[in-house]
Amino acid sequence: MPAEFPDFRLGTVLATSFTATLTERRGDAVERIPTPRRLVDWLVVSGLAVDSCTDAQLDLARELRESIHAAATAAATQGALPASAVRVINVRSVQGRAAAVLTTEGARRWRLSSPSCVEDALGVIAADAIGILAGERDGRLALCASPTCRAAFFDTSQSRTRRWCDMNTCGNRQKKARFNANQRKNPA
Repeated sequence: MPAEFPDFRLGTVLATSFTATLTERRGDAVERIPTPRRLVDWLVVSGLAVDSCTDAQLDLARELRESIHAAATAAATQGALPASAVRVINVRSVQGRAAAVLTTEGARRWRLSSPSCVEDALGVIAADAIGILAGERDGRLALCASPTCRAAFFDTSQSRTRRWCDMNTCGNRQKKARFNANQRKNPA
């Protein structure tokens, strides 16, 4: 992947990993899918391989991403799901034509209707978001404790008390800041 683009933050939950293509939402936002080609790259590493993407499809993807984030944020804070976000998620879900297929290794993969159908991939992401928002999966939606991030993530830890969207970035950054503050207070 080209060096000029930031790395993807890939998690185990498709829908919330997709919302992580825009990070540091309350700081200096980092857009991880700035071009159609970059969306193709993200879809490929997420098991939803497509060959191409147009600017219009990138716009649809970003609209879905922001709708999932808005709905996940509302769910994480026990608020009402925004009607506009629900509408976008539902539209993307029904527009996609993808089928779940079983591999000989026993894994589920997605077969899209054509190699260039971004809408099919977005439908899979929207369906994953629906499953999470509807409470069909074991876990809870939460928001990153980092004041600049506030990313939505799906907490499947045993205690459901995870605080960071990604321990390697937000968690370590916060722990380092706390350590440095303590060092300044107690220089001995």
